Amino acid sequence: MHPNLLFPVVISTPNPADIPEGFHPVSIGGPFMAHNGPLFAKWSGDRVLLGFRVAPQHTNPLNICHGGMLASFADMLMPCAAIYQMQGERRFLPTISLNIDYLGASPLGAWVQGQADVLRTTRNMLFAQGLVTADGAPVLRVSGIFKMGPLLGDGADRDPFKLRPQP
Repeated sequence: MHPNLLFPVVISTPNPADIPEGFHPVSIGGPFMAHNGPLFAKWSGDRVLLGFRVAPQHTNPLNICHGGMLASFADMLMPCAAIYQMQGERRFLPTISLNIDYLGASPLGAWVQGQADVLRTTRNMLFAQGLVTADGAPVLRVSGIFKMGPLLGDGADRDPFKLRPQP
């Protein structure tokens, strides 16, 4: 243990058997989320679902998911939903405003899952909201405003996680 830490840091990777059926690991959010994940996604037929298993590295001293991890998850959830719901070019969506209502705890080992909807887009902004659950119980209500940033690649990839059935 590092001498400046009050608690040992345990980094674990979830057993694939502990991930709900149909969810696949996704690489999103750059190095920050790669370090703080892993995150998983699933196509439900009409929307993308995003989730993660609460591991020791996600918890606070009470062994519940840290609010900062849940905020980071929410900040990834709404842009990911937008990628799959928006018409037009795929863009980087930097956060302008993120609002979170914490509704309950997500204990160590819980499956945290979220879904979100795009409410409106303008030439410069996207408005979204979502709900996050832990083992089926609501734990976060989120909303956000995101700037329409630069194109990602050529802007045409509507399934960057390869979740939709391929023809």
